[in-house]
Amino acid sequence: MRTFLSLVVIIAYATFVCSCHPSSSIQDQHSSVGVTNDTSTIDGHPAWIMQGNIYEVNVRQYTPEGTFQAFARSLPRLKAMGVQTLWFMPIYPISQKDRKGKLGSYYAVANYEAINPEFGNMQDWINLVKQCHQMGFKVIIDWVANHTGADHYWITAHPDFYVHDSAGNLVKPNGWDDVRQLNYANPALQDSMIQCMKFWVTHTDVDGFRCDYAVGPPASFWKRCIDSLRKIKNLFMLAEAETPVMDSIGFDATYAWEAFHIMKQIAKGERPASALDSVLMKTNETYPANALKLYFTSNHDENSWNGADYATMLGASHAPFAVLTQTLERSIPLIYSGQEEPVLDSISFFYKDPIPFGKYQRAAFYQTLLQLRAHNPALAANASFHKLKTNRDAAVFAFVRQAQAHRVVVLTNLTNKPQTFSVQDSLLNGQFKDVFSHQTLTLQPNSTFQLKPWQYRVLAY
Repeated sequence: MRTFLSLVVIIAYATFVCSCHPSSSIQDQHSSVGVTNDTSTIDGHPAWIMQGNIYEVNVRQYTPEGTFQAFARSLPRLKAMGVQTLWFMPIYPISQKDRKGKLGSYYAVANYEAINPEFGNMQDWINLVKQCHQMGFKVIIDWVANHTGADHYWITAHPDFYVHDSAGNLVKPNGWDDVRQLNYANPALQDSMIQCMKFWVTHTDVDGFRCDYAVGPPASFWKRCIDSLRKIKNLFMLAEAETPVMDSIGFDATYAWEAFHIMKQIAKGERPASALDSVLMKTNETYPANALKLYFTSNHDENSWNGADYATMLGASHAPFAVLTQTLERSIPLIYSGQEEPVLDSISFFYKDPIPFGKYQRAAFYQTLLQLRAHNPALAANASFHKLKTNRDAAVFAFVRQAQAHRVVVLTNLTNKPQTFSVQDSLLNGQFKDVFSHQTLTLQPNSTFQLKPWQYRVLAY
């Protein structure tokens, strides 16, 4: 009798662990692809991200078709611009129940192991990842571990995977009516979630995950999860969070929200440029020495809900802050779909709203910064950072990044008034090339500079 019961328990547990693989599993329809695995690391991170960058892809709105195949037409353009890592917003089917708007939120996932039919099918996705890898891109996908859509099949197959209130109803986290809260006190749920994430690595060869609302699931889960995933591949893990604990449990980078909010205030004239000093100091004091930060002037949330960057860093004020996102210490810079155009309006979240590409007015600007970062070790995330003290620190933010014999001097005027300022620093010594004007400048330890309103200069050595 005891043997029989033990067998029942084993079978039941195996069913839970494999709950990410229904009878019509994608695994039955497509064989595994070969996993490409660059195992080199720097400071505990995949080596390729240290001088890399991230471009967030909103597949639905990227083209009139809104498909993987249609997006692939943009890969040569993005490659020429210097994009390295493509972050795809959630690519999974969206729940019908309690759906928001006509098309629903990408973050209301109906099945963790399938493709949103809006975008194509699984083979289309596998083909796209393969094409990206052949062109030298890395690919990471959005992962929504905290909750599922309101009609995910787990709700009926495994109701104990979810949190219930005192009346037995499924909990809607944070007032998000279209999703239901997962129960991480259940070890079977944790194992199933890890299995689902493994699927995208072993069967589609993705290079990492951007983890939505990463503070929702417990830190103990993320540590188990990341440790397990990295036994398969040297993945890049990005947490949508801003807390040092994420770095201690295996995430490579967290968001630089605090810096972004300060930048918005500086752009409005509400704070001095020197306000950034306290943010950088706080990061250095509270985060591990190898922690990386995702810097941005926009992303899907900030664009759709908060008006970035057309209402936060208007006109000419945008550029110097974009320069900072590419050049600050610990930085992994992010560009959101359409910023290179630029799209100066919100992109709809729940309805079809194609990005009107065609002018690419910021493409050359981003190309200059992305290529400099890729080729100059002084802009690696772990390169040294030295703040330059000026006699106009309330208006000017200036610094030097350095690695071995390489040096990059960044000068930004974060005001709408012209600034003349002086700097005394031994690192300002030698011939530097202005990466935008291509002029060669001979700098001396005692130098004076002039910058027009919102002007920036990036000088490489």
